[in-house]
Amino acid sequence: MNNCYSDDIVFSDPVYGILRNGEVSAKWRLFGKSVNKFELTIGDIDEIDNEYLTCKWSISYLDDGSGRHIENHVKAFMKIVDGQIIEHSDGFRLSTWVVQVYGFWGQLFGWTNYMKRKIQKSAIRKLNAFMDLQ
Repeated sequence: MNNCYSDDIVFSDPVYGILRNGEVSAKWRLFGKSVNKFELTIGDIDEIDNEYLTCKWSISYLDDGSGRHIENHVKAFMKIVDGQIIEHSDGFRLSTWVVQVYGFWGQLFGWTNYMKRKIQKSAIRKLNAFMDLQ
């Protein structure tokens, strides 16, 4: 993914919120270091116009932190200029992802705004710590 991005990339998803530039490449490097048995499928690519496209992708992996198998179905929106992605937004049901990652506690609280904020804060904290080590 990092090779497809512009230096001025803006990325967003339900886990991290909005990331920019080096944060985005660090997010993908961190993800790559935290998963095993990674499988990715991409489909339904739809070019909306000469700059925007959407696609659906599914990912399956074993999360190192929780030890759980995670399967996520995502709809991506991207803006491409001069052959590079300058905007990338991933949409997926966070509550479904939370149940897979946190099990019982995710099932109880995964739908709440409190849990969503806690997940984003935790993800950003981990990302910042990872970036500090780089």
